[in-house]
Amino acid sequence: MAQSMSFLLALLFLSSSTMAMAALNIVDLGAKPDGRTDSARPFLRAWAAACRTNKPLTIYVPRGRFFLSQVEFLGPCNNKAIKFLIHGTIIAPAGYSSSMNWIRFKYVDGLSIYRGTLDGRGQSLWACKMAGRSCPFGATSLSFSRSKNVLISGLTSINSKFYHISIFGSSNVKIRGVKITAPDASPNTDGIHLQMSSGITVERSTIGTGDDCISMKTGTTNVRIHRVKCGPGHGISIGSLGDAANEAGVQNITVTSVVFTGTDNGLRIKTWAKNNRGFVKGVTFANAVMQNVRNPIIIDQNYCPSGNNCPVQGSGVKISGVSYTNVRGSSATPVAMRFDCSPSNPCSEIGLKDIKLRYRKKRAQAFCKNVRGTTAGFIDPPSCF
Repeated sequence: MAQSMSFLLALLFLSSSTMAMAALNIVDLGAKPDGRTDSARPFLRAWAAACRTNKPLTIYVPRGRFFLSQVEFLGPCNNKAIKFLIHGTIIAPAGYSSSMNWIRFKYVDGLSIYRGTLDGRGQSLWACKMAGRSCPFGATSLSFSRSKNVLISGLTSINSKFYHISIFGSSNVKIRGVKITAPDASPNTDGIHLQMSSGITVERSTIGTGDDCISMKTGTTNVRIHRVKCGPGHGISIGSLGDAANEAGVQNITVTSVVFTGTDNGLRIKTWAKNNRGFVKGVTFANAVMQNVRNPIIIDQNYCPSGNNCPVQGSGVKISGVSYTNVRGSSATPVAMRFDCSPSNPCSEIGLKDIKLRYRKKRAQAFCKNVRGTTAGFIDPPSCF
């Protein structure tokens, strides 16, 4: 009864024409910061109130640990200025199930999420996968589908079961000042995953996971990544692409002022050696620092992570118009630049300018196969174009 009364009072508060900005505290709606009581209903009550009103509204999560089972926040909403202000930690169920999402927003226009921590509690699922047992993919911690005009600022995401943040079929999404962390041995814990989305900005963020720091898959366009620190992890990756037929291409990607520390890869483009069509074009990599990175610069059109039943066709994905400028630092392997491109669709218009990558303080090597490009400035290791 008390919770229902609090909810009614909150709605009356929202209807007041004297308030330019309203706020709902999830504790007032029944949430308990004890790390045990499921807060799904209070969160959904707050969302229903926010979605119904046409005035800006803040959903406030105070300090404490709030257990939250799987939730989906659905639009479209009357409100295009919903704000989550999180001072506490939101924790996921400890086990795992077949669910693909933990916290999901769908059909939302005009949402901002500030601060706070999401704890995906993925340890048991990682153990299952690493033991070679039959396990589900796992749930993405925070996902946005068919949404636009989204801001994620200052959020911390730890120990996701699968991806930390996923953006699908969405536009005008800004991710800034986030910190994403999972152990380097945690499988499939991509930091930020982009697919079928456009107008995405990721800036001033630190990402260390067991998979790609940022992955950009089919249909990703107009992306700006700036001042990101990556490590541990598999680097910043375009792909994998070409696994399925008729995939949308990836284009207009800009990655600048990034630092990789101890990662498997730095700047990577990867496609399957299948005859499926697709493309990558208009990619700029600039001002990147490599610190003991296994593959600082790599295009791999024979991607097959399992090593079993790998396809042997030439990749049908056409890669062109990719530039690397001012990439410097250290490689953990002798081959610091690897361009392993498709015999049926050679990489073209690949540009190198002012590259300085060393292996154990000695000259590193470059590998080229089915690639055409140009160089300018100082190139070390020497280009193999």
